Amino acid sequence: MPLTISEKARKIAPSATLAMDARAKALMAEGVSVVSFAAGEPDFNTPDIVKDAMREAMEKNLTRYAPTSGTKELKDAIIYRLKQDYNLKYTPEEICVSSGAKHSLYNVFQTLLDPGDEVIIDNPCWVSYPEMVRMAGGTPVFLYCPETQGFLPDMEDLEKLVTPRTKAFVLNNPSNPNGCIWNRQQLEKLAKMAIKHDFFIIADEIYDKLVYDGRKHVSIASLGAEIKKRTILINGVSKSYAMTGFRIGYAAGPKDVIKAMTTYQSQATSNASTPAQHAAAVALTMPQDCVEEMRYNFQKRRDKMVSMLNSTPGLGCNMPHGAFYVMMNITELFGKKFGDKVINNSDDFAMLLLENAHVAAVPGSAFMAEGFCRLSYATSMENVIEGMTRIANFVKELK
Repeated sequence: MPLTISEKARKIAPSATLAMDARAKALMAEGVSVVSFAAGEPDFNTPDIVKDAMREAMEKNLTRYAPTSGTKELKDAIIYRLKQDYNLKYTPEEICVSSGAKHSLYNVFQTLLDPGDEVIIDNPCWVSYPEMVRMAGGTPVFLYCPETQGFLPDMEDLEKLVTPRTKAFVLNNPSNPNGCIWNRQQLEKLAKMAIKHDFFIIADEIYDKLVYDGRKHVSIASLGAEIKKRTILINGVSKSYAMTGFRIGYAAGPKDVIKAMTTYQSQATSNASTPAQHAAAVALTMPQDCVEEMRYNFQKRRDKMVSMLNSTPGLGCNMPHGAFYVMMNITELFGKKFGDKVINNSDDFAMLLLENAHVAAVPGSAFMAEGFCRLSYATSMENVIEGMTRIANFVKELK
């Protein structure tokens, strides 16, 4: 038999966000001053109380194997947080802790999907959803949500995509990459559709604390018992608590699904980091002032980025209401040149911007959103102003 890589592995696309961030960091290592709007990672430090909890875990020798689905301490903290925030009631048997929310999503798709099962994904979408569905043998089905609709779906268009093979809909709320938020009425329509056609909602709510302009996040699982039993809620501590490196995420859902996810995880990775679980439990139960402080600062940065972007001829964007991303519309720049290089697509623009203006942005092609680039304002106000100034100057040089 030939020594080859599997066809399945060859079909998986690498993460464009991580690739762009890696190129930016390589330039930085060469001494280049790069402003990176590429990675979705808070620039705030992890709260001191959480860092102290990590040290405490070491002192208490919480360094051994833990139950596959999570420690009792962390499960209790998750149950507490969901009850406090959304009046959602879960039992320990309905919780599975994994090595990050991304890992939780991977487990969900591996657990739910058989070959040929369909998963509806509205796009623009996060880069990993389609690949994870394919890795699990499923078929991603895409619902185009244009900028003119605020990147939100038309519910009639969504229902037209439902077939007997539809197993789930991925609800990323608030959204990466575009920062849009579903309101209660839209969620109620989605819930009715899921109940009517009997499919799961995979609710990725990792940005639920980062909502702006006085808006409130509504968890779809809170809309009634029937939709709750069809919802697998995904969350974690990475974004809200600046704990990306701790790699703690979780799924909350029906007991049979969670049990299957736990079994799958037991053969793949075993438990998530034991000391990090202790730190995550502290984060979820501590006073949440630091989360509000981050949210407040993100909103100010968003306002500055959107203002500077919409005042730059040839560029534009919608006002996002959640997460920490802006989708920059660059379609007016297509066909223009920087030197002898023509901008034909978002990949051309992003690479020219990085190599010449030293600003890292993720091309919209990564999110099935050609004509856009994603900018993250999870960086300092100084970087936002400097980076947007560089972008404006770069655009002025285009012929």
